[in-house]
Amino acid sequence: MASPEWALAQRVVASPDLRTSPKLCKFFLYIVDCYLRDAPEDATEQQIGVHVFHRRPGYNSSDDSIVRSQARLLRLKLAGYFADVGSHEEIIIEIPKGHYLPVFHPAAQKPLRPEPPVFEDSEPVSVEKVQPSLAAEIPAPAVFVKRSRKMLFLWTAIVSAGVALGVLLGFVWGRGLPLQHNSSADLFWKPFLKGAPPLVIYSNPLFTGRPYTGMRLVTPDLQRSPNDTVDDTYTGTGEASAIRDLTRVFDAHHAEFILKRSRLVTWDEAKSHNLIFIGAASQNSALQELRANSDFGIDLDNDHQGFIFNRHPRPGEPAQFKPSSANDEYAIIALVPGIDSGTRVAIFTGLTTNGTQAAVEFVCNPNSAQQLAKALGKQGDAFVPFESVLHIKMSGGVPLQADIAAIHTHP
Repeated sequence: MASPEWALAQRVVASPDLRTSPKLCKFFLYIVDCYLRDAPEDATEQQIGVHVFHRRPGYNSSDDSIVRSQARLLRLKLAGYFADVGSHEEIIIEIPKGHYLPVFHPAAQKPLRPEPPVFEDSEPVSVEKVQPSLAAEIPAPAVFVKRSRKMLFLWTAIVSAGVALGVLLGFVWGRGLPLQHNSSADLFWKPFLKGAPPLVIYSNPLFTGRPYTGMRLVTPDLQRSPNDTVDDTYTGTGEASAIRDLTRVFDAHHAEFILKRSRLVTWDEAKSHNLIFIGAASQNSALQELRANSDFGIDLDNDHQGFIFNRHPRPGEPAQFKPSSANDEYAIIALVPGIDSGTRVAIFTGLTTNGTQAAVEFVCNPNSAQQLAKALGKQGDAFVPFESVLHIKMSGGVPLQADIAAIHTHP
């Protein structure tokens, strides 16, 4: 029989605050497991980095802030849960600053103060392998471990409810995103889930040099010698994470797609398919042609900083969308008609790889996709063609919040 603490942890990871973030769920369940096993030595930054984020044993955590940045985000998510969905809970879970072992205390003991977001420069988000089932990966600990320290919280649990919840969570995580049929996210992806599998085309930049001696992005103004080695086997971490999210959506609907890197795609192949472009148009010649007459596009200023330009500003809209800080990001989402009649093209491109990731997450999440539907004034059972600019708040390379900055519909 699972302990009350473990049952509470399962309710937390099944909530809207966390269920779409497999990485945070895995982090949270790991440290709760450490608490229930009374193993604080396993809940150190080093051990979490190794067991949750797949860092090598002995890695330099001073240079790699993945655990610290994710812990800050997890604290925010926990505070949000207990302030909203979990406001009725009799036990509250907190992760004290400076530590990673959670603390369980009665809800009436003290008010929970949400930790304000801390924005700082950090490494890009690492791409973690999505496991089929978090519930299966971290089994519920036995209730008899260290009873004396936890007698206050060991109330009688209903076995059948615990088993049912475990099965439900395993099914939901095993299939990917929560199954909310007829949600706005479903309607956005509807044209791509039926018929022939769409092509998912991710950006595929060229680099010159070698990883151990230094690499440079190949740009039109880069001076190269004929002997330079050119490598086209890379993409961004945001693109990889976006493809993971997309896989979960398609898997939940028992649908498939064909994954292609941009340099291997030709219009002869692509014109008869539904298409999903992920990543920068500057690294994708097919997307450059398609976006030639679009309302929104990406360019660089004199300092080589990216911004989104607005070809046809509407009342109250700026001509440019430029980040105001390192924690600001913008991205473009577009849903437009394809080349052949009846086909559709979805486009996700950010100023950085993290912006691309946030754009795909936005339409994979039923709640944020609903914002898009409301902004479009959607009627019927499909999204009208549109282009939209997202403004994204980041922390440590993690997208925290995305809002619609501008949206244009097309006939």
